[in-house]
Amino acid sequence: MHPNSESGELDLTRYNSRHFMTKYRSSPDSNIKGMPPGIPFIVGNEAAERFSFYGMKTILAVFMTKYLWLMNDTPGQAMSDAAAAEKVHLFTSAVYFTPLLGAVIADAFFGKYKTIISLSIVYCFGHLALALMGISGEAAMWLVAGLVLISLGAGGVKPCVSAHVGDQFGASNSHLLSRVFNYFYWSINLGAFLSTLMTPWLLEWYGPHIAFGVPGVLMALATVIFWMGRRRFIHVPPSGKRFLKETFSPNGLKTMGTLSILFLFVAMFWALFDQTASRWIFQAREMDRTFLGVEWLESQIQAVNPILILTFIPLFTFVLYPKISKVIKLTPLRKIGAGLFLMAGAFALSSTIQSWIDAGQRPNIAWQVLAYVLLTAAEILVSIVALEFAYTQAPRTMKSMIMGLFLLAVSLGNIFTAAVNHYIQIPSPVASVQEKLQAAVEEERKATATETHAGFDEKLGTDDDLVMSLDFGEQIKVAIPSKAPLQAAAARIEAWADAHESRLPRPEVGTEELEGITDQWGNPLRYFLENSRTCRITSDGPDEISQSKWDLGVRVKLKPKDEEKRKSWTDVLHPDSPWLDRRKEKINYKEEREKEENAAGNYSRTPFAGGGERLEGARYYWFFTVLMIATALIFIPYSLLYKGKTYLQE
Repeated sequence: MHPNSESGELDLTRYNSRHFMTKYRSSPDSNIKGMPPGIPFIVGNEAAERFSFYGMKTILAVFMTKYLWLMNDTPGQAMSDAAAAEKVHLFTSAVYFTPLLGAVIADAFFGKYKTIISLSIVYCFGHLALALMGISGEAAMWLVAGLVLISLGAGGVKPCVSAHVGDQFGASNSHLLSRVFNYFYWSINLGAFLSTLMTPWLLEWYGPHIAFGVPGVLMALATVIFWMGRRRFIHVPPSGKRFLKETFSPNGLKTMGTLSILFLFVAMFWALFDQTASRWIFQAREMDRTFLGVEWLESQIQAVNPILILTFIPLFTFVLYPKISKVIKLTPLRKIGAGLFLMAGAFALSSTIQSWIDAGQRPNIAWQVLAYVLLTAAEILVSIVALEFAYTQAPRTMKSMIMGLFLLAVSLGNIFTAAVNHYIQIPSPVASVQEKLQAAVEEERKATATETHAGFDEKLGTDDDLVMSLDFGEQIKVAIPSKAPLQAAAARIEAWADAHESRLPRPEVGTEELEGITDQWGNPLRYFLENSRTCRITSDGPDEISQSKWDLGVRVKLKPKDEEKRKSWTDVLHPDSPWLDRRKEKINYKEEREKEENAAGNYSRTPFAGGGERLEGARYYWFFTVLMIATALIFIPYSLLYKGKTYLQE
């Protein structure tokens, strides 16, 4: 007996068109007018899987910069913001590149269900590897292994789940497809919202093992939920040679070519959007995070996006779209174009926020929340619409393949962002001797290891040499040339701050304060204000080139006053000390600090050599804002010229 809209029973002896026995239906039932019976299992699976993915991704950037270097018995060097951003976006790129492989496996060989269920197990092992970091062996290796396995697992899940949703519909209920894609996206953001609130809190108080372990449990739950719905799904069989024939037919190549141009525009959207998991977190770190009466962790601010999605989906679907359609026809391409301009507006606001931080201000996080409002509206118009539009434009045997191409756009966008963050990193001489110094210290846990590094002239024993030392439980310290003028400059900045209520001077004022002080090569010093509490004073160094590996400098940081240490809501829930403090105590880590402080002890100084970013502060954000505006303008003529064809899964 075929599936029945009342009983939902299945004929376990049905044969497909290739005459092999299957216990599952391979095409939608024309008698079903409402929701297909397998949809609740897909939506439940997606909510749990998205909890696991976003829970892990939410804390990844913070973990890399604040936790990873402390996971081994001997502390390493803390990762810079640009390096962490590069790695986060490389991982995200891999997550959205592997779906192409998953799409081919599903459409040509095993079908969507078998591909999803088998690679979900790989996904689970990836989460397990992250949870085991620091327990044994090198933590960084566990991190790489976990991220690789998650990337491979995602390759089977991402393209197939979206297409699997569409497979459940036929002509009798195709009118519900748009609504289900909205439900599908709603479940994604429900899982993302809950995990974005929970995992940063778990990381703060219980550490990486628990914070990465809980998403792993949810991924295992997602796999079980999906397996439970196996008898209610429509299992479209793999097309085999037909898949290859249709994919590389004139119509298939035309479809992929036409949509690939659209996906290039979408790629630039994701190049900006996914920076909410990297650069926007680092920006939130420098802001006043008091919102709705409590102080939030910097990575928890990402929860604004999914909660806005849950609000905006019904608002756009049932209110804004119908009202706007009375004035102008809202085609999918028009929605996408409007979303691209909104994304440019979101990053323009983020750029403005960063310019305030660069000027020494500490803006309230409510400004970033407003930027999230614009960004989320853009996501509704670009991501949801493009996902549905891509599915409807794909021929029957190419549904997963087109989903894979859509996800490839996300990958390309993240590759671009990772490349930018890689290019702007200024190398540091410290990196070349880090492993050697750590190995020497580990042999004698209380010994001090010292290494002299030849300077710009590549000769030892000259006045531009760098002397680097490492004590157990500390980070590498650098004895730099031209130290005296840098210390004199730091003292002058500290004196100015003491006379102005412990406020660091704005960039133009700090530059004026340093007039007349030169380095040992006769070049003027440079002043940079990083945020309201930290500035740096730099010399162009022996190569006399700004922003190179031979830059020398000292970073001056104001110590926070007791009244500035406000409690967050996480302190109320868990009054003990954070995991990071307990970890530092366990490995006897001592905060790196220059011994000579000012008389009042209000500042700390840290000498450094090289490092930093070529494109920093607000200039970084404005760079992406301009790119987004250009992308949106170029999209207008493309949308007017696009010609396509709609296919449904019959």
